[in-house]
Amino acid sequence: MALDVKKVDLQKADISGSKWKEVNAQELVIENVSLAKTSMNNVNMSKVVLNDVDLSEVKIQHTNFSHAVVDHVHLFGTEFHHAVLPMEGEHNFNPKEEYKPVSFHHCDLTKAQFDSCNLSKVEISNCDISGLKINGILIEELLKNT
Repeated sequence: MALDVKKVDLQKADISGSKWKEVNAQELVIENVSLAKTSMNNVNMSKVVLNDVDLSEVKIQHTNFSHAVVDHVHLFGTEFHHAVLPMEGEHNFNPKEEYKPVSFHHCDLTKAQFDSCNLSKVEISNCDISGLKINGILIEELLKNT
């Protein structure tokens, strides 16, 4: 059974190690929360606001982050697979909806991994990206070739 979460405001909570599967969490506000070592699969987090959140070592698959604002979030070692923006044929894809890419500001993306993700126009500013991998290639190597 899929869970539809509407306008929940999570603050100052520790829900590390939780499992989110087939969750509709649009417009969710998550502040000062630990979600470390959580797994997310088939989650719609469109328009989510993440501020001062620990998402380290999280496994995120088939998750829609369109219109999301990710600010001061610790994503150390987090793995994104078929996530960030939905693509045609994926569960969260809606061809009638205009997608705004996710923006990452002041985040720790150290050793994070993006595999098979739609990163077109994703904004990353003032983030630590050392050791970040995109489709198995270190960001340092990718930046050398630009």
